[in-house]
This record gives sequence, C-alpha cells and structure tokens, in this order.
Amino acid sequence: MRQATPLKPLNRPRRPDDAVREWREVRAQWLASLDHANGFPRLFDWIPGVHFFAKDRGGHVMFASQSLLERYSMSDEAEILGCTDFDLNPGSMAQGYVSDDQLVLSGQSPVVERIELWWDRQGLPDWFLVTKLPLRDGAGRIQGVMGLLRRPDEAERRLPTFQTVAKAVTLIRGDFAKPLRIADVACACGQSLRQLQRRFQDTFGITPQEFLIRTRVLAAARLLEQTSLTSAEIAAQCGFLDQSRFAQHFKKRIGLSPIAYRARS
Repeated sequence: MRQATPLKPLNRPRRPDDAVREWREVRAQWLASLDHANGFPRLFDWIPGVHFFAKDRGGHVMFASQSLLERYSMSDEAEILGCTDFDLNPGSMAQGYVSDDQLVLSGQSPVVERIELWWDRQGLPDWFLVTKLPLRDGAGRIQGVMGLLRRPDEAERRLPTFQTVAKAVTLIRGDFAKPLRIADVACACGQSLRQLQRRFQDTFGITPQEFLIRTRVLAAARLLEQTSLTSAEIAAQCGFLDQSRFAQHFKKRIGLSPIAYRARS
C-alpha cells in the first residue's frame, strides 16, 4: 500500500508585517458584514455530541447550539436567549457554573477539557469535558465567555482520572433511590471512605455524600415537573428518609420548597 505523504504548505518567504496587518483589516471588515446569528455558531449544530454556548459579561446566553436547546427541552433559540444559568439550572449548580465564568472573565486561566459531572435530560449525572474561553472585542477586552461541552469517548473514560471515581459515580447514579451508604460504595470500589472522599473532592470539588444528595434532589425535581406524585411519594422514590428531610435538602440546593418548585414549573 502506498504511504500517504503528509500535506504541507508550499515553501514561501515570510509575509511582510504590512501584508498581515492589511489582511487582518480585511478580515475585520468581512466579519463585520456577516450575520452573526447565522454564522459560525450554527456549525456546532452539526457536530454530534458537542454542546456550544456563548454568554455576555452579565452571564446572559447569546448563542446556544441546537443540542444544548434540546438538553433543556427547548425547541427554539427564543426560549434561551438572554437567560442566565440561574434561569436554567438549580441554584447550587448555577452558582458553580457562574463561578467558573468569573475566573475566565477576570482574565485568569481558561478552562480546558476539565472533567465535570453535568446533568442529563433525566436529571441524572453524566460525565462531560468542559472548555471555556474568553470572548474579546476589537480592543482585546473580555466581553463574554464561550464554551463547549462534550461527552468523553470510551478511550478517555479509561484514563486514570476517570477510573479513580468512575465506579463510585456509576453506583450512586444507579442506586441513589436505595438506602445507600457511602462507606459501602467506597468498599465496593476497593477504597477506604477517606480515600473516596478525598478523590471525589479533588475531582469535583464536592464530597460523595453531597453528590448523592444532589443526585436525589435533581431526580426529585424531574418528578415534580413531570408527574403528579405527592412530595411523600417522591421522597420515597428518590431515597430520602422522609418528606421533611426531602423538603430540607431540596430547598437548600434548589432555593425553593418542593411545592413552590412545582408551582413554578
């Protein structure tokens, strides 16, 4: 079989600085003439498994890929345009996303391919790789944040970073409705409770106990939105000891009582 020859540009002398500046001006004029709403961001609608967004400095969504709209059960850009993370996500989740954005907006290091747990359409946690970069104006000032979310492929899921807590996440995700003890999860993963807690904290910034509670709360939120089950029935189905404990955890992490959340949905 004939070996492929790597494609290389033709050898040419270094371009003069004046020529580069001229073409940058041409590019700026070309970009200014484009319809940005139907420009480059629409390309992400055709990349499977990739979610794209762009927000202004105030955290308002300016662009969102079709896949991201579908993740929030929206059918049209008009539903998400101008929304903030607090309009779209439970309070504790939204605060984490906003804190990330503030780091990027302040000019600190961009977020590149960081492992995070986001939430799927069923309100359950799933792995994502998150990248966030600053959006700058013509003067170089940061005016917003653009980002990508994508699910890691199978090869990436076998990396040590995933393997340290992947089994624990899978167990919690599958058994959150049961009377689950984190000590038992740690044992099933071949780790001590302290080891699992430390690795969870290092990877996600929260303890496995908090992850379990958040998983239960988000599953409960989905039931409040989509069913007519009572709070007591939802508490039982999502692994809470009783209705009172359910209401306490729900309000702490969502910012509303279960009754108020259902009335708003």
